[in-house]
Formats: sequence, structure tokens, C-alpha cells
Amino acid sequence: MTALDQIWEIGTDIGGTFTDIIAIRRDIGETRIAKVPSRPHAPVQAMLEAIEAVGLQKSEVCRFIHGTTRITNAIVEERLPQVALVATRGFEDVLEIGRYRRRDLYRLDIAPKARSLVPRDFCFGLNERLDHDGTVIAALDEAEIERLIVWLKATGVQSVAVALLHAYANPLHEKMLGERLKGVVPHVSLSHEVNPEAREFERTSSTVFNAAAMPIAVEYLSELEERLPLGAGLQVFHSAGAMIPIAAVKRRPLVMAMSGPAAGVSASVSIARQLDKSRVLTFDMGGTTTDVCLIVDGQAEMTDGKMLGDRPLRQPMLAVHSIGAGGGSIVRLGSGGLSVGPESAGSEPGPASYGRGGTQPTITDANALLGYLNPVTKLGDRIGIDLEAAARAVQPIADRLGMSLNETALGIIKVANATMARALRRVTVERGIDGRDCTLLAFGGGGPMHAAGLAELYGITEVVVPAASSAFSALGCLTADFSFLQQQTLRVAIDGIDLAKVSARIDATVELALEPLVANAIPRSSIKVELVALMRYAAQNDAIPVRLTLPLDPAFLQQEFLKKHRELFGYATSEPCVIESIRVQTRQPSTTEVKRPGIDARRTEFVPRSCSFDNAHNMMTDVIDRGAVSAEVTGPAIIEDAWSTVVVPPGWQAVPGASGNLFLTRVAS
Repeated sequence: MTALDQIWEIGTDIGGTFTDIIAIRRDIGETRIAKVPSRPHAPVQAMLEAIEAVGLQKSEVCRFIHGTTRITNAIVEERLPQVALVATRGFEDVLEIGRYRRRDLYRLDIAPKARSLVPRDFCFGLNERLDHDGTVIAALDEAEIERLIVWLKATGVQSVAVALLHAYANPLHEKMLGERLKGVVPHVSLSHEVNPEAREFERTSSTVFNAAAMPIAVEYLSELEERLPLGAGLQVFHSAGAMIPIAAVKRRPLVMAMSGPAAGVSASVSIARQLDKSRVLTFDMGGTTTDVCLIVDGQAEMTDGKMLGDRPLRQPMLAVHSIGAGGGSIVRLGSGGLSVGPESAGSEPGPASYGRGGTQPTITDANALLGYLNPVTKLGDRIGIDLEAAARAVQPIADRLGMSLNETALGIIKVANATMARALRRVTVERGIDGRDCTLLAFGGGGPMHAAGLAELYGITEVVVPAASSAFSALGCLTADFSFLQQQTLRVAIDGIDLAKVSARIDATVELALEPLVANAIPRSSIKVELVALMRYAAQNDAIPVRLTLPLDPAFLQQEFLKKHRELFGYATSEPCVIESIRVQTRQPSTTEVKRPGIDARRTEFVPRSCSFDNAHNMMTDVIDRGAVSAEVTGPAIIEDAWSTVVVPPGWQAVPGASGNLFLTRVAS
């Protein structure tokens, strides 16, 4: 084929259970959507199978963007290669010491903190020292570098993390090591590149994570480049909610952590802006996890990091909160009653109701027994529903509870919804937001099935189910901006600020953030630069984000900080304040538009079937083709397309929107 035949743009989301794909062809506005089972041990093969599932050859693809949980899963499951750590002499034990906080304050039967990812024998203390502002106290000499090289060769590691004291203020020594170690070990991770910020423990932990992820990412991405040779058209989604070139990801694979959930949030931001919704809660329920995030005034909440595998990962990312409660989450009956997750049936064998050998009860099996899943047709013409297998899986729990299958299935759904409601509270109440005032945006394979029940439980009055909801994260990969994000510690007081010095450091950080985009042949004139100052009172520990504009106006910036502090905490004082860090995001706005993704029709007759709801068991319920919904649908009803199911319980109604969205609201009394 010629370049003229390469006309399809593809977004994929590799989840723990399914790999979702959406393909668009701009010239005729065609959209294709599919799902294939994920292959944890062969993710590239799963992506190629996904391309075939939408009826395309890889030679027809001009652009391919994907988000993945591969790095996240490797960290959480501790499937990481051994790495070495190089730290300033006297700070080799920083990972062992960590913070004083315990994993669980009241459980003395478990270790107080996670073990260090780097055993003490793989930690090297380097004779060098900088002070807090980057001034060299003890220079790094050639003899010390040679001593390190001999030691590294003896360890036999393939990857090394270099995290020197105060390298965020002056990366001189780290850069020297980066150059000298290139031919010694295949992978070198430098802290001033990964996380150029204060907090030695968090910066070192993140640098080690990045070093451990490098062999995994480089092997995986190199295979992808070889089997799908698209050059600059091959891109990766990152955790801050945008796409990035593969070359940059190979240096900083940690940016892929949480990239799958971030893609769904990115698409949700577009929907929130289109619908002019000021407060939106995203609800992405997949096969393995449920991910939620808060969007306020068209902007998704950001965070400086999170805990992964009980260890700190510090880098700017979307504030996505994940819980182990997806469609494939295993249901257990213990001394405390029913519980769901975090263990999952995954894609192999999957829930019992998929008829592929699964025997343990899952949330999907409960949904099948309640009549929400179509037992006649196959999901996407691939996966059928085996009600007898679902009943066999759930029956032992029903017997122990002395309840019917229907009652047990409803109980499972209630427990699952209660678990997900706690996640919603985590991203709203803890941020001073009343979640009942938010619109719930439901997507993922299971989100639209649980959305109305979750909204009812939480007190939310409006639910939006977007078109292509089951592949919404894949859609987010396609419609996101091309972007890079850099954060840098400043630690300067507003009072007496040296404007020239601070402005120069801001300019240098902007240049670092521009590099990956410019290297990908994006003209500087088309790149937008957005600045945020992370500010705090001098005596505080944590900073809050405040919009920063240039030229820097200290008085205006201080007033913005006081305003934001008052908004978040209800008060502000006249105490001295500090710019802790700056965050720079460079982006080329996306030109990809999918105004109304196509929804594949079911190849079946839509006949009523028996469904059970709270206080309404075995009701004959209308089953409606989503593509045919043109007017208000009053519950109870099941609205289906090839890949997703929307449950409209009694007392709720669904109204179609112009862009293919469904709006679920309570029926007026």
C-alpha cells in the first residue's frame, strides 16, 4: 500500500481484561469500535489483533495512540527487574528509612512499610555533595566515577537509578554520571529528569521506579515500533492526560503509569466542556478496576503523585482514584459479609458467565443473573453469556446466606455500588466538593450498568452516558492534545523575590517542556504553554496549584494564592508565602474530532426480558437498541449496543442528546 492508503487513526486502551480500540477515518467520518481480550504476556499481539477486529490491516494505519496499565501493573505486582541505586554518600538508606508513616496504624501483624525496591547491597554511596541551592560543596571527581563503574559492572544490573542530594537545584553531577554510564549499563534513570523536585525519599523512589520500568518499556515499545512502523505516528498516552512521542517515553516510562484511566478522563473533559457542565465526576468501570476523577470548570483535577504498591510515585498526573471493583472482580463471603475485589477473574478465564472456564462469582455474573446482560447475542459478536455458569458460581454464596439467586445478585450489586460510592467521596468530599451537585459521566464496559444505581445511592441527580461508552478511554487517546509536562522546584519566597533569577529558571523549565514536542517536528508557533505555581505558606508542608502568568507579577500571584487557599480551606492569613515549584505544560491542541462515534447495532431482535431491581423482582423489561433511541425512555428499560448495556431502573428515564449521549435522570414524582 502507498501512503495514500494510510488513512486510519487508531486509539487503544489496554486494560486488565479487554483491549479496546476505536478507529476513525477523517475524510468520510467513519468510526469503528471493537474489543479483544487483553494479553498480559503479549500486549503488542493484542493490539495487532484489535486492529484486525475493526477490519483493518496495519498498513492502513497512519496514526496509533495507546494507553496502557502495563507499567502500573508491573509496579503493583512487583514484577520489576533488579536495579542499582546511586545516592550521595550517607543517603544510601533513604528508601529503607522512608517516612515515619505506617501502612496501617493499628495492624501490628504486617510490616510497617513496604520493603525497599533496592536491597542494600545494590546501593552505592557516591562521594559528592551539593547544598540546597545547588552550590557544589564536594565536587565529583574522575576517580570516584571509576570506582562507581567498577562496582556497577560487578552487580550485573541492566538498569541504574541516580538520585543525588539536591540534584533538582543543580543537575551537574547527575549529568556527568549520565554521560559516563551510557556504555556501562543499558538503562540510566536520572532524578533531575524524572522528578526535579525536593523531597529526597519521593524523588529517589520515583527514580528507582523509572529505572525498573525502563527495560520493560524499551523492550515493549521497541517491539511495537518494529511490528507497527509508523514513525512519528506511533504515540503513547501519559498519566497527565495527553499523548507523547515514544522516544520521550523510553527515557521516562514512568509517565505511562495510570495512562489508561487518564485517557478516559481526557475524553470526559471534552464532554464536560461541550455540555457546559461545571462539575463532573467520571465513572470508568472496566473489567478489573473502577477509576473516578473530578472535573471542575472544564479542568480535570491534578495531583503531584500517588502511592503505587505502597511506595510513593511522584510526578504530575491526573488525580484518578482507582479501586479494585470492576466487572470481573471476584465476590467473596467472609466474616464481615459480602466483599468485591480487588482480585479479578481477568480476561482468562474471565467471569463465569462468559463461559470460558471461570468458576468464581463476579460482579458481571450478578448483572447477568439480574437480566441486565443479553443471554441471546454475543458481546461484539465474540463473547456469549452463560446464565447457567453464572448461577453455578453464585449459588454457593446464596446457599450460605439462605437467599435466592436474585436476592444474592442484588446484594452483590449493592455492595459493589457502595464500594464505588466511597471512591466518589474520596475525590469530592476530601476536596471540599459536594458530589451531589456533580454530573456523573459513566463509561467503560460496566459503568452504564451501574450508573443509575450508584447515582441513586450517592444522591446525584443526573447521569451522562457518552456515545461509544465502552471504548471511551480509547477515544480519549485519539482526541487528546499532544503534550508534555515538566515540574521544577523553586522554593522562593514572594517577599524579596529576585524576579530576574526566577524568571530565568521558569524560562529554562519551559524550554525543557518544549523539547519533546519540537523534536517531534511540531512548530513552536503551534505549541501552547500553560504555567502553574505550586504555592504554600512558609510554615506549611503541602502546596496548592495557582495559575501563573508571565511576566511574573508577585503581588497578583500572592492574591491568587490567598483566594485559592480561602476557597479550599475557608480562610487565608497574611503569613509569608512561598513558590514551592512550577508546573509547565506544553501542548499542541488536538485537531481530531469525533462528533458522534458510531454505535454498532445488535444483530438481534430486541424483545423484553425478565429483570430484577430493588423492590421490583422479575419485571418484564423493555430492551431497546441504543442506535434507535430518539425519544425519552422511561424505566425499567435496558438500552443495548454491540458492546455496552445501559440500565434504566424504575423511577429513572433516559433522554438522547444531539451528540449521541444519553442523559439519565430521576422521573419527577
